[in-house]
Amino acid sequence: MNPILKNTLAVIAGLIVGSIVNMSIILMSGSIIPPPDGADNTTMEGLQKTMHLFEAKHFLFPFLAHAIGTFAGALTTSLIAFNHRTKLGLIIGAFFLLGGIVSVCSLPSPMWFTVVDLVFAYIPMAYLAIKVVKRRV
Repeated sequence: MNPILKNTLAVIAGLIVGSIVNMSIILMSGSIIPPPDGADNTTMEGLQKTMHLFEAKHFLFPFLAHAIGTFAGALTTSLIAFNHRTKLGLIIGAFFLLGGIVSVCSLPSPMWFTVVDLVFAYIPMAYLAIKVVKRRV
């Protein structure tokens, strides 16, 4: 297979896998840590209006979703890529970081969560996935 095509497909696969993992964790989070009484987490407007009701424990699964989703996406991309595994894995991390920045700008969240999420969930997890692949390949 053409290396450019294989690398392109690796990035697309990484974005899809990372997004699926992210959304799966977000969807199951409410059954493990229920949202606070009166919180509407079904719409963006509902979340914006009721975010003040959320406690620290309610931010655990969003962080895990962002971190594990990014890890899974970067891992997938780095495993499939023909070459430039590090660069392509970091592209996945940067893409999810961009999504995290958009999320932080869209939803009011505590400053501590914003910092922890943006600093630790995206690029470090992509880098960790790359390191795992380099040890394996």
